[in-house]
Amino acid sequence: MNQRQNTEDPEPSEPVPAGQLLVPVRSGPLGHTARLFRTPLGDRTAVAFSSRERLTAVLGEAQPWIALAEPALRALTEPLGVTTLTVDPQLAAPAPRPLPARATVTTPAATAPAAVSPLAPAAA
Repeated sequence: MNQRQNTEDPEPSEPVPAGQLLVPVRSGPLGHTARLFRTPLGDRTAVAFSSRERLTAVLGEAQPWIALAEPALRALTEPLGVTTLTVDPQLAAPAPRPLPARATVTTPAATAPAAVSPLAPAAA
């Protein structure tokens, strides 16, 4: 009986992106820093894209990026406690904008309406 041993797993438990990935970065005082994002459940994740077209479709033309291999990106984010890598996310929600400041109106005590009991008739 001839048994072939296949060293490759036909269905790997964790798919690994091949080649270079484009990683969104932001400028900092010491150079570029990989941007971290949140998953829909709120966990932090590193994000990378397989092409410039995919990166610009999600984050826009102005987003700076660097090319990194997947192991290098994981090595950068692992000390921060980020173990998830999301490749080619399809949807990125815009950053929340702060609500406009609400104007507060103060009523002088002399002109404030008197408290009305729901059971008492209103004064005429």
